[in-house]
Amino acid sequence: MEAIRLEFQPEIKEKILKLLSSFSSDELKIVEEDTFVDPNFERNKRKLEVTAAKIDNGTVKLYTFEELDEILEKTISKYES
Repeated sequence: MEAIRLEFQPEIKEKILKLLSSFSSDELKIVEEDTFVDPNFERNKRKLEVTAAKIDNGTVKLYTFEELDEILEKTISKYES
């Protein structure tokens, strides 16, 4: 199954639920918000915002594919034996 999150005005909730109730339980399951939300969402969001800010202001170190490959090869060779 796939999942989506809907945000709507309270006055249309009844219409939405009426539409959704036309589907069978095999086709559609309504999941309460507290079980749907990733418990790490806020922490991950803050990390991504910090990283995005570093990218925007130019303080992050970026690597080309070739540079990354070289770094990984050196790291792997340290632990191969």
